[in-house]
Amino acid sequence: MTYDEIRKLFLNYFEQHGHKIVPSASLVPDDPTLLFTVAGMVPWKNIFLGNVAPEFPRVADVQKCIRAGGKHNDLDEVGFDGRHHTFFEMLGNWSFGDYFKEQAIEMSWDLLTNVLKLDPNRIVVTTHISDDEATALWKKIAGKDAIRLDKDNWWSAGDVGPCGPCTEMHYDMGADLPGGLPGSVDEDGGRYVEIWNDVFMQYNRDANGNLNPLPKCNVDTGAGLERWAAVLQNKRDNYDTDLFQHLMDATQDVVHVARNTENMPSFKIIADHLRAVGFAIADGVIPSNTDRGYVIRRILRRAMRHGQLLGHRGPLLSALYPALVNEMGAAYPELAREQAHVVEIIKNEENAFADMLQNGLKLLDSELPKLQDKVLPGAIAFKLFDTYGFPLDLTQMILRDRGMTVDVAGFDTAMREQKERSRADTKGTKVLWESRANDVPATDDTNKYAPIENLDARVLAILHDGEFTDSAASGDTVEIALDKTNFYGTQGGQVGDSGDLRIGSDVVVNVTEAARAGNIVIHKGTVVAPIHVGDIVHPVVNSDMRAQTTRAHTATHLLQAALRKVLNSDVEQRGSRVAPDSVRFDFSFGRAMTDQEKEQVEKLVNDWIAADLPVTHEEMSIDAARARGAMALFGEKYGDVVRVITAGDVSCELCGGTHVYHTGEILRARINKEKSVASGIRRITMSVGNLAE
Repeated sequence: MTYDEIRKLFLNYFEQHGHKIVPSASLVPDDPTLLFTVAGMVPWKNIFLGNVAPEFPRVADVQKCIRAGGKHNDLDEVGFDGRHHTFFEMLGNWSFGDYFKEQAIEMSWDLLTNVLKLDPNRIVVTTHISDDEATALWKKIAGKDAIRLDKDNWWSAGDVGPCGPCTEMHYDMGADLPGGLPGSVDEDGGRYVEIWNDVFMQYNRDANGNLNPLPKCNVDTGAGLERWAAVLQNKRDNYDTDLFQHLMDATQDVVHVARNTENMPSFKIIADHLRAVGFAIADGVIPSNTDRGYVIRRILRRAMRHGQLLGHRGPLLSALYPALVNEMGAAYPELAREQAHVVEIIKNEENAFADMLQNGLKLLDSELPKLQDKVLPGAIAFKLFDTYGFPLDLTQMILRDRGMTVDVAGFDTAMREQKERSRADTKGTKVLWESRANDVPATDDTNKYAPIENLDARVLAILHDGEFTDSAASGDTVEIALDKTNFYGTQGGQVGDSGDLRIGSDVVVNVTEAARAGNIVIHKGTVVAPIHVGDIVHPVVNSDMRAQTTRAHTATHLLQAALRKVLNSDVEQRGSRVAPDSVRFDFSFGRAMTDQEKEQVEKLVNDWIAADLPVTHEEMSIDAARARGAMALFGEKYGDVVRVITAGDVSCELCGGTHVYHTGEILRARINKEKSVASGIRRITMSVGNLAE
């Protein structure tokens, strides 16, 4: 059976058993705790938690997944065995409080033995050591004595969240292969391969490790399509199945080298990484130096490096992408729909990598004759990283091919020293304030969203010329911490407030910016009249600048919504600067916007402004915010309670910034410029309010 045939058979079976067939969710999860969708259950997490009511009581799907970063990371195994992948397809059937253990096991056993006709004697089952019910059900349904295991039969997508015991089905690939039964000391030999896992989602694990019962008992199953294909095609290596053979045939045509035993790992890696990179970019992931973008860049460069080991020097994955569309485009139409976009981004990455590699290898080649004991000094590895963009693992891979290693401890030392130098460059601000964290308490800034007049605040500390002092004189440039403030300190891309510190009606400090050092808000400015630690002052925010900044921040939310509507729903914010004079917004996108697209985006923003939509500011739990669909900035850490800004039915985002209460307050927005700032990252500068007029 081919991959296409297996997908159809699986979905047809569960459709006949009352399941709603749904398409795969994106590889980019709506969950800031995960880099990628690592399993089929990820899109259903809020249903398991009881935050969202299911539309259907039982569903089935084929979910695209990536495991190549964080807890779920199979990258290093890919290419050197026949069973691991960075990208894979997970067949799954789901019950949301409908059927539970007995019916799940019955359907799994029926599909494997009666529909797929697998030999029941070659199937071994395992259950969790605590799960007497599932163990008894296997005896009743299949006459099987389950092997009872502990950690291998407990599943969760992360350190916290829905989890529960599971039962796994393993297939005996042949007595001539090494390896023992699941749970034995030699279980990794390869003879028994897990082909299905039925997870019984019963609990929600909190941050303290406590297991709390979920509102309903759910079933979450996962079966690796690649492993099913190997079993059903009588192959012992997933890469010997039809889909991978076709991708490796295409690779052979591009690199003009035939496959053999020695170079087979490179062919496997290229075929696997083509799928991961192609699918991820089609889902909106842009290669970058951070987070999931870094993972995809690393995978892409790893594939290119293996292309070079095969003697290939030109474009690789961009040339192979049409083969991926040909193999998988029928099941995943987004591959063809985004083809031009994906190929352009991959080509940009390949060109940048080729330049980087050429320059870095020159340095590396000049250093290799000097090596002692075939170990590259950490300082050189760090120079490759700092100057040429070589990740440590790429340097290690290049040297491994030459029988050499890297002094990783020395690399770590060089990295640490650079960070210390960077911190030293900021001496007089953040580092010094952080050193006083035990002496200067956190600033009470609860009034920052609605600055009140005549707030009494006590001066707690004064920093002048890199030293803490008890007082400052007229003309001194200072940074001052108060016990409370109504100033908004720079945070989340929004610049801090400006204004004055006053004693009575007299200005004593002109504040040019409020900034943050941990939980301390520091007021930077110039002393007008003497000020002392212990003085009671009135912080007065410049209301005109605050109002303009506030307009700009809400306009930024409208801008992101417009970009996602006009360009691509997977456009992601990659940085911003919200200031009174202008907005700078960085976002993931692989090409320059057309004039028409810029006009459409600007018109949408101004239409929403003209509609005078209500803007609500609400605090709620992080789970409630996710259930509402609030967008989060990836990589940001959020507490249990978050602030949600909603503009009509246009935008809903987690945000700690200041915002208007009706979009009409923004007056107008105008896009000034759109340009590239990095591979796959674009930047828009925009004016709002009177400046836009």
